[in-house]
Amino acid sequence: MKRKAILFMALCLNAACMMAQQALFTNQTPVSPEINADGSVTFRCVAPEAHKVQVVGDFLSAPAELAKDTAGIWTFTTPNALEPELYSYSMMIDGAVVGDRLNVYAIRDISTVQNIFIIGGGHADLYKVQNVGHGTVSKVWYDDKKAGISRRMTVYTPAGYEQSTERYPVLYLLHGMGGDEEAWMDLGRASQILDNLIAQGKAKPMIVVMTNGNMSQEAAPGQSSAGFIVPQFMLPKTMEGSFEASFPDVVKLVDSRYRTIADKDHRAIAGLSMGGFHSLHISLNNPATFGYIGLFSAAIVNHMPAEENAYIYDDFDGKLDALFGANPRLVWIAIGKDDFLYNDNTAFRTKLDEKGYQYEYRETDGGHIWRNWRLYLTEFAQKLF
Repeated sequence: MKRKAILFMALCLNAACMMAQQALFTNQTPVSPEINADGSVTFRCVAPEAHKVQVVGDFLSAPAELAKDTAGIWTFTTPNALEPELYSYSMMIDGAVVGDRLNVYAIRDISTVQNIFIIGGGHADLYKVQNVGHGTVSKVWYDDKKAGISRRMTVYTPAGYEQSTERYPVLYLLHGMGGDEEAWMDLGRASQILDNLIAQGKAKPMIVVMTNGNMSQEAAPGQSSAGFIVPQFMLPKTMEGSFEASFPDVVKLVDSRYRTIADKDHRAIAGLSMGGFHSLHISLNNPATFGYIGLFSAAIVNHMPAEENAYIYDDFDGKLDALFGANPRLVWIAIGKDDFLYNDNTAFRTKLDEKGYQYEYRETDGGHIWRNWRLYLTEFAQKLF
């Protein structure tokens, strides 16, 4: 009897595998998401035993209910066309959040994984891989003397860099809290944006350096000797001065390894949230280093300095005077009107206004989200060099 049961299970498994293979070859697998001709999007989920299936995403104000057919396939179509954008979403099956098992494309944001899709057109076409020259993206390890460990950064060099002898300007692009050196590439579509803008002649060819702003971390989760750790939002040595103190060494390293134009007028720094905080204080402590400063939804908040790094945050007003006294070519501040850091940014701009300091300001809809930060990078990159 036992042998018969095992044989029966094996036959069932073989049949299931054959059916799965047949579905692949006959194209019977349902499509999700399916972008329709009218711009609406249809989501599907194969869950014949489920009682309730929903989709949640950044294009919905509330979870949307899928309807089940007789074959056990659940379906929902957005009532309206979606605007051009990169969107993220998840499924919920009987209350449990799961990925869309029919969509292999997903991104990790800290410890959350969501599926993605792009509605093309307008600025969203910059997020796509187009038939243009492509830059090279490298994962670069270096010895961080301040951290006392080897650490990793991501470096983008523009199309043609390897074949030329030219020197290039540099943008240092910093991530937010919980992010790492992969965030701007995966979530921010940085290489696609730069490739397309450069190909269109809307941005200068540039090197882009994306560091890991977590001083206690060698590299992104799963990419270091720590192994497959659970990504954390707050890590040791966060916004306490050691990252800012070490940053001049990163600039020196990049200038020594790459063909850079190593002066203020050809150096930019920008970051989102915590990366905006870092960009501001790195600039304040090195007023003659960066000619372009971008603060994307910047965390202009109270800090937690380690005693040895307290100097990084002291004399804020005096350092601000020195920074603007060095005549930066551009200070660019951008934030969503629903961002929880909006009031802090407003207070900072009031300070700049009172001192008569010049800056550019960009306000968008929405809050503390990647949809805004991709747009900010797109606009800021076109203003550089």
